[in-house]
Amino acid sequence: MPCNDSPPKHDPDDDVFEMCPVARVEQRFSELQETTTADSTTLSRVLDDLEEQDLITRRLEDRPIATYYDLTKRGEELTGVFEEFEDWAFEHTVAEKPAADRPE
Repeated sequence: MPCNDSPPKHDPDDDVFEMCPVARVEQRFSELQETTTADSTTLSRVLDDLEEQDLITRRLEDRPIATYYDLTKRGEELTGVFEEFEDWAFEHTVAEKPAADRPE
């Protein structure tokens, strides 16, 4: 299930469970960095590890200069796992689901 909307801007008051860049289909490095507290070295290392595990692919563009990351088919297969984990986390922790995700 692709998610084509822009990622939310990082807000230090946001709960970590509301920011899950792994579930996004395509992200620029800078967008990923805005949605995490990881420094660029750590984020680069994690992205390299995910690429080695065939969970993401890296694409370089020259105009504008940017690096994009996409989930591979193998990576997309994990989105359900992360959604289930997120549901569990909201049910069993004090984290509050974003209003848009709450049942009516």
